Amino acid sequence: MDDTAGGSFPTEAPDAAAGGWRPERCQRVALVLQGGGALGAYQAGVYQALHEAGIEPDWVSGVSIGAVNAAIIAGNRPEDRVARLRTFWERITDRPVWPYALPDGDIFRQAFNATSALMSMTLGQPGFFSPHVPGPWLSPAGARAATSYYDNTPLHDTLRELVDFERINRGAVCFSVGAVNVVSGNFYYFDNRHETIGPEHVMASGALPPGLPMVRVGTDLYWDGGIVSNTPLQHLLDNDDGANALVFQVDLFSARGTLPRDMQDVLGRQKEIMYSSRTRYTTDVYRQLQVLKKRLYAALVRVPEAELSDADRQLMRQFADLPEITILHLIYQRKAYEGHARDYEFSAASMHEHWQSGYDDTKRTLKRKDWLVIPPDGAGIVVHDVHREDER
Repeated sequence: MDDTAGGSFPTEAPDAAAGGWRPERCQRVALVLQGGGALGAYQAGVYQALHEAGIEPDWVSGVSIGAVNAAIIAGNRPEDRVARLRTFWERITDRPVWPYALPDGDIFRQAFNATSALMSMTLGQPGFFSPHVPGPWLSPAGARAATSYYDNTPLHDTLRELVDFERINRGAVCFSVGAVNVVSGNFYYFDNRHETIGPEHVMASGALPPGLPMVRVGTDLYWDGGIVSNTPLQHLLDNDDGANALVFQVDLFSARGTLPRDMQDVLGRQKEIMYSSRTRYTTDVYRQLQVLKKRLYAALVRVPEAELSDADRQLMRQFADLPEITILHLIYQRKAYEGHARDYEFSAASMHEHWQSGYDDTKRTLKRKDWLVIPPDGAGIVVHDVHREDER
């Protein structure tokens, strides 16, 4: 296998629909994208499969590389999104690693991936980031290069080329990305319903230290949202408009894994645990809150009207029709030969594999027609995961 011809993109169906299909009683289709660097091509494959099925999100939210993919999706017409995603991923992986064909076997692929990751560390990635020269060790305190190893100016130029920010700010698709305020440590969502989005908001969400520099938004400086929370699912669930939703949550690190057997395994497993989303915890808390809201509503209904305050009546209106949510949880399953550096291993060969994995996992998920429904009234939230189903 050779990275200059390392696989290809799935062939897009000729009858791909640009409309937005949704199940009955569904007011929102959401795409929630976790951070994970080079693994983000998996999310592009997920989107391509959704697009071919005629499923277009009206809410797109991301963190880190998920924010970049989200911006490309929300910032383009449905019929242009797959091509723009392809342009982005081809551009940032456009560097040959080895000039000759790679023999079969995990040991050779491990060596190939390690070489690719080393090249990313030393040379950066075209259209994404480049090394500071001089680096932080030779830069005076307070200089831009003193607080990061790389310059992300190339990403700014790439976003300007591939994303129509005016389209994002028109608000046809709800768009939000998460970042962390460097000084306060508080997590914040930049949301096109509340502010004008530009490249700096997306770059802030993906500014993972110490690799990438802090990004200024307004008067504050921000880092990658993955430092605090690597998935924006909570932002979606906190939205209080009562809309029933079909949610595609796309994660790049799995919380479930195998027992490490060497130091490479330890480093990889540590990263998985640190950056995996807490979907089960988040959904469990959401269910508990839904139960409490229903009980409070039932209690308020029994109170005589004359004894209700304006706040009580507002709660009754709010809790009378709580939303029902279906989450289809897609999680990248790492290959046996992928080590702890897989999130910064940007070879074309790995990119195509990640894209194909996302495409295939989504195709399998969409075959489960019984999953593509809104839960019955009172169910609250239901989560489906094709990989968990395979384990049964």
